[in-house]
Amino acid sequence: MSFIWMLIIGLIVGAVAKLLMPGKDPGGIFVTMVIGVVGALVAGFLGRSLGWYNEGEPVGFIASVIGSILLLIIYRLITGRSRVA
Repeated sequence: MSFIWMLIIGLIVGAVAKLLMPGKDPGGIFVTMVIGVVGALVAGFLGRSLGWYNEGEPVGFIASVIGSILLLIIYRLITGRSRVA
C-alpha cells in the first residue's frame, strides 16, 4: 500500500513542479508521476549529502517539488528546450 501512496504523492509533486515551471515538458500521467518520484529521490540524496536529513528520514513535500523542478531544469538543459508558449 505504501508503494501506491508513493505513486500518488509523486503524481501530485510532479504536477506541482510542472505548474511552477511553465513550458513544454514531457507529458502524460505516468511521466509526471515519475518526475515527482525521482524528484523526491533527488531531494533526499541532496539533503542527506548536505546534512539536512539523516538516513531514513522522509523528504518533505516542498523539498520534493524543488527536486522535481531541478529534474525539469536538467531535462531542459540536456534537450536544449527553452520556454515555449
